[in-house]
Amino acid sequence: MSTFHCGRASRPARPARSVSAIGAALALSTLFWCAGLAAAQAQVVGSGGCVGTGHSINCAFRWGPAGDPYVRHVPRPMDAAAIARANKREHRWVERCRPIIAPDRYGVWRYHYAMPGCEFGVGED
Repeated sequence: MSTFHCGRASRPARPARSVSAIGAALALSTLFWCAGLAAAQAQVVGSGGCVGTGHSINCAFRWGPAGDPYVRHVPRPMDAAAIARANKREHRWVERCRPIIAPDRYGVWRYHYAMPGCEFGVGED
């Protein structure tokens, strides 16, 4: 049997804004903020917060050691021979690459090098 009547899709009812959910989000946000303040004194940095609407609330918090996680600290040479080798290697790299600091087309000051690969620390051909 065919019919020309369109079916009606039922839509779920919208949940009412839950005062307890909003209160919980505010409590979590305050807790994270306080934890960040306490952690900052111990050389640990925290950041976080809550985002949401009447339908959902999402809270996130991240904390870890202070400083840039992408900076790698390279140990310095210990003996005189290693220091001499490191200085000679650096001198050869500077002669080959001739680094200069100049603004790019956006006005941001960047290093520029005479040879390709120098931006990666490559010193030998």
